[in-house]
Amino acid sequence: MKLAFLTQVAAAALTCSAWTVSAQENTGTPGAPDATTTLDGRYLPNPPTPFGGEIGLSAKDSKPYWPPQVVPPKGAPNILLIMTDDAGYGVAGTFGGVIPTPALDRVAQMGLRYTQFHSTALCSPTRAALITGRNHHSTGFGVISEQATGYPGYDSVLGVDNATIGNILKQNGYSTSWFGKNHNTPSFQYSSAGPFDQWPSGMGFDYFYGFMGGDSNQWEPYLFQDHTQIFPWVGKPGYNLITDEADNAINYIKQLNAAAPDKPFFVYYVPGATHAPHHPTPEWIEKFKGKFDMGWNAMRDQIFANQKLLGVIPQNTQLTPWPDDLPKWDALDADSKKLFARQAEVFAAYVAYSDNEIGRVIQAVDDMGKLDNTLVIYIEGDNGTSAEGSTLGTPSEVITIEGLQVPVADQLKFYDAWGSDQTYPHMSVAWSWAFDTPFKWTKQVASHFGGTRQGMAMAWPARIKDAGGIRSQFHHIIDIVPTILDATGIPAPAMVNGVAQKPIEGVSMAYTWNKANADAPSTRRTQYFEMFGNRGIYNDGWYACTTPPAAPWLMGTAPMPEVVNGYKWELYNLNEDYSQANDLAQSNPDKLHQLQELFLLEAAKYNVFPLDNSILERLMTPRPSATAGRKLFTYSGVVSGVPGGNAPNILNKSYTITAEIEIPATGADGMLATTGGRFGGFGLYVLKQKPVFLYNFVDIERFRWEGPDTLPPGKHTIEFDFTSDSHNMGSGGTGILKVDGKEVANQKIPHTVPALMPWDETFDVGVDTRTGVDDKDYQVPFAFTGTINKLTVQLN
Repeated sequence: MKLAFLTQVAAAALTCSAWTVSAQENTGTPGAPDATTTLDGRYLPNPPTPFGGEIGLSAKDSKPYWPPQVVPPKGAPNILLIMTDDAGYGVAGTFGGVIPTPALDRVAQMGLRYTQFHSTALCSPTRAALITGRNHHSTGFGVISEQATGYPGYDSVLGVDNATIGNILKQNGYSTSWFGKNHNTPSFQYSSAGPFDQWPSGMGFDYFYGFMGGDSNQWEPYLFQDHTQIFPWVGKPGYNLITDEADNAINYIKQLNAAAPDKPFFVYYVPGATHAPHHPTPEWIEKFKGKFDMGWNAMRDQIFANQKLLGVIPQNTQLTPWPDDLPKWDALDADSKKLFARQAEVFAAYVAYSDNEIGRVIQAVDDMGKLDNTLVIYIEGDNGTSAEGSTLGTPSEVITIEGLQVPVADQLKFYDAWGSDQTYPHMSVAWSWAFDTPFKWTKQVASHFGGTRQGMAMAWPARIKDAGGIRSQFHHIIDIVPTILDATGIPAPAMVNGVAQKPIEGVSMAYTWNKANADAPSTRRTQYFEMFGNRGIYNDGWYACTTPPAAPWLMGTAPMPEVVNGYKWELYNLNEDYSQANDLAQSNPDKLHQLQELFLLEAAKYNVFPLDNSILERLMTPRPSATAGRKLFTYSGVVSGVPGGNAPNILNKSYTITAEIEIPATGADGMLATTGGRFGGFGLYVLKQKPVFLYNFVDIERFRWEGPDTLPPGKHTIEFDFTSDSHNMGSGGTGILKVDGKEVANQKIPHTVPALMPWDETFDVGVDTRTGVDDKDYQVPFAFTGTINKLTVQLN
């Protein structure tokens, strides 16, 4: 007896379903192991394929049937999407910069350079827009996750209605992988408890190898493989994440090619360079020794001349004025010039080193014979060059993020170590401004192209034939996803996992690939910009924007105007004024008013409201982590790698840390509890059998409490109690170290870390798995050799 009627019933049910798809392409014999199908793609995932065989009482009188394998449309290319970090338009040699970028050159020579391509002005907002094809506020990333607030445009949660390009391509038959920086998982969800729907795996990426957050130490990175934190630098002298990422990506692509050579891949490759810390290898630093002795003003002139020579800016472009509040190179003393030149040497080395490793990945694809049918998109920077190093630069970015500076004389002590694991360095904002030539401003400033104009090259040798061409259409980071979908023949889905999707807000750039369309009008006619209250609006060649009321290198410490009405506005005709050099606001108030009204409409449409120009304050905003609202934290034994969002936050408050321990007869040393490391944090530990509490004030000062007596064998209670003077940002206080209820050390300190512990460090109990808070006292992992029965942190 046959049971085929069961198949008929199932098929009838699917025919009546709203999920029915059409226009599928099938290959091979239906039901055979090699049968394939493409999807309609509008509804993901595809509904189950009806069983097409026959089922009898036994296998002998039945016919098997395999569901077809899902594959992309015929001819769909591999996708290699590359983006570097914190690099403005004048950085890469490909766009006139003084730093050679041969990998970017290669892509440009195979394909096209784009001279009016834009970011959002900040890291994770650009990245959210890049992988979703939607504006950053539409995805919840109006700012970085560390500054998230409870509004739809600012909560740093992509949401189930914002399916990423990874999810779309994966469900259409691509292998998907992500290497490098992930700044799109909410900072309050980094822990092993998840949830993981906002991790790369939940965004549609089969494989992730990289770090979490805005940046990481490249010598000792906060590194993950999929959901697991790993420590690859142990026992590996000379390790650097920039090379490790390239090695990992190349190996992964090779494995894919060996296992399924006909399956297309989507590789999202986003190294941490050139975001601080600037951590190139020594041999790359040596290549740039003496290359920046001419200073930032002469370098800026040189970049501007190069840009005109290459044709990546119009010949009538004006070089915007040097700002009054940044010094000119000739006015500096000899020590300042020596330090600042060193900062630029290390930055340039980091740019070139990263481009070299990117070139290795591109070459690996070529070596497999797959480059001809690979769409390579290489974006130099997710925003303009960073001003977060302050006017002086810094041996540790953690210092300037807190709104502090290190004098030149003190920085020169790090001259030879600049870029090594002993530093977390950044450069003077004067270099950053110059690397954004010919524009004004820097990263964080969404109103001006110094913050948003990115050099970008795109190649697909099988399709793009105008090799070496230049395109000047106005485009935005949200236009990458529709371009990829256009190239693959995959539609933007209307529904994913049962959830209706927001429309893709970008437009395809594929029309620019044909030489006949080299001068075609831009299909992007309107685009808004907003970051920290600074605003801009583009429409058909005109651009209106606010004047930044405070420089980004002040890190939010300057008073700000009323966010809606307290800003001055500027107006530019970009058809005649490429660099925003001539403000027409006074001479054309009607056009300005028209664009201001358009901004309000676009802002309302894309979740930009409420506007907020606070910076440091938003770092302190409570967020919905698994520990939100808790004041008592209890641990036992060894616990390592707890991210800051899930750990007790001692900043700007009183607290008590209590460790109930047991010392064996042979004595014991080691870490009891720590947050942070070499560039800021605290540690409660036993050293030479004496209790110690050490507070590392962002590697500028270290305050130490130490008991005078060794701990005899047996059970003990070690307690550190800190009483804050005012609970204001950075306020000092009094710390008391106790052993078995008896005070053994008492000290008042003038200040504490005001806003943020090092973001690439973790909270550990019984061990220190990152860098140590004092390298003179111990070396990681410094595991406690006694027993921790109980450790509590009480926040007050």
